[in-house]
Amino acid sequence: MSRLISKSLCAVAFGCLASAANAQETPTLTIYTYDAFAADWGPAPALEEGFEAQCNCDVAFVATDSSIGALRRAQLEGAETDADIILGLDTATIGEGKATGLFTEHGVDLPDLDIPLDWSDEVFVPFDYGYFAFVYDSETVENPPASFEELAGMPEDFKIVIQDPRASTPGLGLVLWIKAAYGDDANEAWAELAPHVLTVTNSWSESYDLFLAGEADMVLSYTTSPAYHLIAEDEDRYAAAKFEEGHYTQIEVAGILETSPNKDLARDFLAYLVSPEAQAVIPTTNWMYPVTEPEGGLEPGFEQMIAPDPALLLDSETVTENTRAWIEEAFAALQ
Repeated sequence: MSRLISKSLCAVAFGCLASAANAQETPTLTIYTYDAFAADWGPAPALEEGFEAQCNCDVAFVATDSSIGALRRAQLEGAETDADIILGLDTATIGEGKATGLFTEHGVDLPDLDIPLDWSDEVFVPFDYGYFAFVYDSETVENPPASFEELAGMPEDFKIVIQDPRASTPGLGLVLWIKAAYGDDANEAWAELAPHVLTVTNSWSESYDLFLAGEADMVLSYTTSPAYHLIAEDEDRYAAAKFEEGHYTQIEVAGILETSPNKDLARDFLAYLVSPEAQAVIPTTNWMYPVTEPEGGLEPGFEQMIAPDPALLLDSETVTENTRAWIEEAFAALQ
């Protein structure tokens, strides 16, 4: 009997050791991103499932209020951060990201990318792109403004909601959009726009909720936002106003942290992120354009979205050097 007990104990001990070894062999890839990306309806669940099926790992998306918030969290945590990847910075914030010294070269052999510029960055990998625009309800706004000048000339009770450029990438995108369109006259453009600003919210979702509730006539969003209503809700009443000045481009990126103990795994994820399989997830969950041809092609409905002419984009070095001053310029006019 004692031998049987001894054998049983050995079997249990061996099983525990095996379980512990398996746990050690299954690393967790932690990705800091913004809340909409990590949401149940965002890209994260499908990307997590798809990558875990091929990586022998666990993927954990950690949501913050914005991509800028994800960067700030990693900065505060320093070398103790759990993050392997920060996902969701864009062409307006990659300069700031690099300046933190948090990131390492991605080392990913990228395929040919279908984005509005030649990409040669060694630190960040692009995964989607889009253009900022003001979205309106065609059932309540019959004649939307076709430029910032026309927007400024709308009746005083015509209101828009925008986002804080210090906390929201669309909010910062508007600052860059106006600067790219008006240059040294941007302060005048802001002053003319200010009477129509109902409020400045911390996040895009807050603004969009106000717009959908009928609190404002237009909301700062993306040219592709109406695709959500068209494809997911079979609703064609929402549209993006096409502005004569053009529309500012946003390219979203992901980067690997220098402190990551899982750099090879992180590189594998970034390679997966630009694969046809992963890119097929992006358009109808993040409602942006893919950077490579997705499996099955682009969902019908996207071809109905407005085409920016021109597509505006300032170089990242100029943006990094001037962002604070341009934000102060905007708030000076809004106050």
